Amino acid sequence: MTKREALVYGTAFLERAGAESPALDGALLLARVVGGTRADLITRTFETLSAPDAADYERLLRRRAAGECVAYILGQREFWGLDFLVTKDVLVPRPDTETLVEAALGFLMRRPGPAGLSLLDMGAGSGAVGIALKHAFPAASLLLADISPAALAVAQENALRLLGGANPAPRFAESDLFDRIPEADRFDCVTANLPYIPSDAIDTLAQEVRNEPRRSLDGGRDGLDIIRRCVKAAKPRLLPGGALFLEADPRQTDAVETLLRAAGYTDIRTFRDMSGRPRVIGASA
Repeated sequence: MTKREALVYGTAFLERAGAESPALDGALLLARVVGGTRADLITRTFETLSAPDAADYERLLRRRAAGECVAYILGQREFWGLDFLVTKDVLVPRPDTETLVEAALGFLMRRPGPAGLSLLDMGAGSGAVGIALKHAFPAASLLLADISPAALAVAQENALRLLGGANPAPRFAESDLFDRIPEADRFDCVTANLPYIPSDAIDTLAQEVRNEPRRSLDGGRDGLDIIRRCVKAAKPRLLPGGALFLEADPRQTDAVETLLRAAGYTDIRTFRDMSGRPRVIGASA
C-alpha cells in the first residue's frame, strides 16, 4: 500500500464512521505515523507504507472512528498559530475561541501602558487564550487560573514550552473562579471560556465532545450558572476601565449581556466568530 492509497483508505474509513472532516483527520493521523507534516505527505504519496506503519495507522483510525478527537490522539492542537499540548484533562482549543483572543487583543492594543498590563485567563484549561495574549504582549503579567489541578498542569507545561523565559513569568492559581486569587490582584483584562452547555444538553453533543471533561462543559440548568458567578465576581477585580471578555453559545449572548448590564458593566459589545455567529461578549468595569 502506498501512502496515497492509505490516505484514500483512511478518508473512506472515517467517512463511513461519520467523522466531520475525514480527509483532514486521515491525513493528520497518517502524518503522525510516518513522521513529518501533512505538507510532507503531498510529495511522498507514492512511497510505500511499511507494514508496522500501516498497522499503527489502522489503530489510530479506529480510535478516531470510536469518537476520540484527533487532538487527543495526537496530543496537540494548533491555536492562534501556536502548537499547544492537550490531554483529556482539558478542552480542545477550537477556532471559535480565537474570537476571544481577537476581542481581548483589540481592547489591549488601545489600553495605555502595555508594558504594565495585567491579564487573567479564567478557566484557562490548556492555557491557550492566556498564552496567546501573553505571546502578543510579552511584557504583560499573566495569571492562568483553573479549578482543575490536572488542567493547570497542562497550562503550566504549555507556558513553559511557548513562553520560555518570559519576564514577567506567568503565574498559576488552582481556584474556583476568584476564590483563591489574592484579594489584592487587579486586572486590566479578564478572559473566560467557562462551561456554558446546559446540563441536559450534554448528552446530545457529538461523541468527541462528550469525551471532553464534563466539568469543562457543564454550565448548569441554563448553561449560565458559572458565567453568572463570574460576572458578579470579576467586576471588583478589574482596574478602572478594565474589561471582561466571556465566550458563550450564540443563543446565550443576549442573556449574558443582560447579566453584565444588571451588574453595572458598561460598553457592552458582542464579537462574532468566523461563521458570523455572536460568540464573545465584552464589557468594561
